[in-house]
Amino acid sequence: MSTGVFIETERLILRGWQSSDAAGYCRLNADEEVMEFFPATLTEKESLAHINRMKRHIAEKGYGLFALERKQDGAFIGFTGLSTPGFDAFFTPCTEIGWRLDKKYWNKGYASEAAGACLRFGFEELKLDRIYSFTAVSNTRSENVMKRIGMHHAGFFEHPLLAETHPLRRHVLYKLEAPL
Repeated sequence: MSTGVFIETERLILRGWQSSDAAGYCRLNADEEVMEFFPATLTEKESLAHINRMKRHIAEKGYGLFALERKQDGAFIGFTGLSTPGFDAFFTPCTEIGWRLDKKYWNKGYASEAAGACLRFGFEELKLDRIYSFTAVSNTRSENVMKRIGMHHAGFFEHPLLAETHPLRRHVLYKLEAPL
């Protein structure tokens, strides 16, 4: 499975996953503040299984949720990339852009920088027609990233994998069409 570079930006490298990313990824997923808008934090075993799924997706499709490395020091800071949601909704099947960063790297523009590069990769290299992003309605930080990278509000939906009474069930949906 490739650990090569897929996308480079001014400050970041989006690459395949390496064994050295595991500890940082496990720590990130165990952080309650990072995982505030997800149903639960992840155990080490769950995080390692997620890395394996992301590696498989990249190996099979040539894209996915890429490990995110800061150029200045080689620090693993999270992930950004494209994936296929595993649930049925009015907008699926689709390609989704997503990100998750260690909180010490928040508010530095890294999510927007990496996500913007992933959008260009999706449209220019993968020739996608449109890309979606979504989050719990209370996650204004992620919604602000969606706005900064040029995505447009496309509605709301009830996340089908969350119980009807779950406080995170209502999601906001954004999308961006391929440039002409």
